Amino acid sequence: MLSIIKSMSLQGLEGILIDVEVDISAGMPCWDIVGLPDINIKESKERVRTAIKNCGIEVLSRKYIINLSPATIRKDGAVLDLAIAVGVLSSMEIINNRSLDDTIFVGELSLNGKLNKVNGILPICIEAIKYGIKRIILPKENAKEASIVDKIEVIGIDNLSQVIDYLNKKIILVPEKINIDLEKREDKFKIDFSEVKGNKLVKRALEIAAAGSHNCLLVGPPGTGKTMLAQRVPTILPDLTFKEALEITKIHSIAGILEEGCFVRKRPFRSPHHTITEKGLIGGGKIPKPGEISLAHLGVLFLDELLEFNKNTLEVLRGPIEDRIINISRAGVNISYPCNFMIIASMNPCPCGYYGSNIKECICTEKQRLAYKSKLSGPMMDRFDLHIKVPVTDYKKLKEIETEKSITIKNRVNFARKIQHQRYKNYDIYSNSELTPELMEKYCVLDKDANDILNSSFDKLKMSIRAYSKVLKVSRTIADLDDKEKIEVPHVLEALQYRYLDKI
Repeated sequence: MLSIIKSMSLQGLEGILIDVEVDISAGMPCWDIVGLPDINIKESKERVRTAIKNCGIEVLSRKYIINLSPATIRKDGAVLDLAIAVGVLSSMEIINNRSLDDTIFVGELSLNGKLNKVNGILPICIEAIKYGIKRIILPKENAKEASIVDKIEVIGIDNLSQVIDYLNKKIILVPEKINIDLEKREDKFKIDFSEVKGNKLVKRALEIAAAGSHNCLLVGPPGTGKTMLAQRVPTILPDLTFKEALEITKIHSIAGILEEGCFVRKRPFRSPHHTITEKGLIGGGKIPKPGEISLAHLGVLFLDELLEFNKNTLEVLRGPIEDRIINISRAGVNISYPCNFMIIASMNPCPCGYYGSNIKECICTEKQRLAYKSKLSGPMMDRFDLHIKVPVTDYKKLKEIETEKSITIKNRVNFARKIQHQRYKNYDIYSNSELTPELMEKYCVLDKDANDILNSSFDKLKMSIRAYSKVLKVSRTIADLDDKEKIEVPHVLEALQYRYLDKI
C-alpha cells in the first residue's frame, strides 16, 4: 500500500517541501530510501524501524521503498525521521487518519520512539506557510520556537506513540501558543559605557556607528581601551523591531544556537578569535551552515587585533560587507545567507604597538611598520566608514572625568534609528549604511556650504567614490542624531574627521 506524507528540508533559509512516499509490498525483505538522501537520512531506516518496534508494533518482513520527492534535490539531516515513520505506519494501516494534505511532520526519532529537537524549525514554519501548509507536528522541545509564526497550527508531541494516538483521534492536543512582546524585554548587561573614563571622541564615534550601523576601525597603542570600548557597544545598540528579531532568530535556529526562550531579543555580538578559518567566518561545510558573519546579522562582528587575522581570511569579507549577503556554492547546492552586519575592529599601529604614542617609544623600523600595515589591504581599509585613533588617557585626571551611562547614549541612538526606520519604511532597509546611490541622492541632501566642503575634500583627500559615499552616509547619521532634515556643515566636518588617519 502506498502512502504520501509531507515534510520539509532546508537549503539555507529556503524551504523545500518534501513528499515522503512509502510503499510496502511483498518481496525480499529490505528497507530502501531513495531520492538523494544524505548519510543521516539513510540511517533513519534503522531509527524508524526500531522506534516502531519499541512502541509495541510488529514490523513485518516486507519490501519497504521510501522515496523522497523531488528526487533532484539533496536532503540533509534527521528532520525526516518522523515523516518516514508516519508514512510507514500509514502504509501498515496503523494510522487511519488520511486528511494530512495540509500537514507536515518534522522531527528526529530516538530508538525508544522519543522525538528529539531539531534545528531550523522557525524557517521551516515560515516556508511551510508559502506552500499552504496549515499544521505542523514536531517535537515538544521545538513547539515554542515554531509558535512564533501565528499562521500555522503547531502540535508539539513527545513520542511516536502519542503521534499515532493523536492522528487516530484517540487523544486531543492543544496547539502551542506564545506571545512575543518585545516592548517588555529587559536589557541586562553587566558592563556599561560609564565604566570607560575619557576617550570622549571615540565614544561619540561609536554612538554614530551604532545609530547608522557603520563599520568602525579603532587604532591605538595597547591598553588604551579599544577592546573595552568595543565590548560595550551592545549596550547602546538600537532596540530590535519584530521583523529584525525574526530574521536573526531564523539564522540562529538553523545554526542550533537559540537560547532558552526561542526568540532573539538582543542584537548579536560575535567576537571570533583571530585563528578562525575562512569557512568559520563566512560559513560552509558539506551542506553549508551559517558562519560568523551571518550569525552577526543585524548586529556586530567584532574583530579584535585585526592584523593578527590571516590576510586571506580578512579579504573574503570584502564582498559580503558590500553585498550584505553571502553565497556559498558546493557540489550540487548553492546556498545564500544574509549578513547585514556592522564591523568593529581594533588594531595596533605597529608590531610593538607604540608608533605615534607619547607614553613609550616605538622600536619598530619603517620596514616593519609597512609590512605590518600591509596585512590590511587598501580596499579592505576603505570599507571602514569611521577610522578612529584611540589615545592614551591621562590616569591623573581619571577621577575628574564625567561619563555617560549606556542607557543615555542608547536613547539617542534609538531616536536616530527610528527616524531612519520611518524614512526607509518602503525600501526594506534598516539604516543609513544600507543606502543605495539612488536613495542617497534622494535623502542625503546637503546645504550649499556643506556640499562645497565635501566636494573640495574629495579632491584634497584623494577619496575613492566608495569613501565619498561613506562620508555622506555618516553625515546623514550625524544629522539624524541632531534631528536635522538637511545635512549641514558641522555634520560633514565631523564625518570627515572620522574618516582619515594620516599617522598611525
